[in-house]
Amino acid sequence: MSAYVVMIREHTLDQGEMTQYAKLATLARDGHEVKPLARYGAMEILEGANAEGCLIHRFPTTKDAQSWYHSAKYQEAIKHRHKGAEYRVLIVEGVRD
Repeated sequence: MSAYVVMIREHTLDQGEMTQYAKLATLARDGHEVKPLARYGAMEILEGANAEGCLIHRFPTTKDAQSWYHSAKYQEAIKHRHKGAEYRVLIVEGVRD
C-alpha cells in the first residue's frame, strides 16, 4: 500500500541552509522509489495555521518511506533543513487501491 511523506514548511529561518538542504535532499532520493506529487506550488490554507509551503512524495510502502527518511544521505540533508526552517513532517499510509 502506498505511503505519502508530507512536509509542511511553517517558517523559513535561513535561506542559505535551505538551498544546501535542497541540493542534498535531491541526492538522497537516489536509490529510493519516490514520486513527487506536489512541490511547493500555489496553495490555499482552508483551516489551521498558515504555512509557507508543502511537499508531498509517494513511496510504494510505509517501510520504503521510512527507509528513505532514515537513510544516511537524507539524515545528512536534514541537518540543513533543521537549521533553515521550521517544518512539520509526517508519513501517512494511503488507502487500498
